[in-house]
Amino acid sequence: MIGTVTSQGQISIPAELRKQFNIKKGDKVTFTVNDEQQMVLEKEPTKSDWDNLFANYPTEVVDIDENGKYDKEKSPNFHDWMVNG
Repeated sequence: MIGTVTSQGQISIPAELRKQFNIKKGDKVTFTVNDEQQMVLEKEPTKSDWDNLFANYPTEVVDIDENGKYDKEKSPNFHDWMVNG
């Protein structure tokens, strides 16, 4: 696939790639150069992307005392994460 660089240095991303990577008007992208001196374009995650990523993660309040201890009965998900990773 080929994109076009305008006289102002803007690049058009082919529609097929925009659809495949869910790139929409206003999205941010980053340009980097890899070890093989190739330019790499990556879509920056949006707030919606982050919200979707963490949507199924449980949340709970974890009270940690001055000694770094917590009540595993009051924070079972945190305790599971601490024990099992």
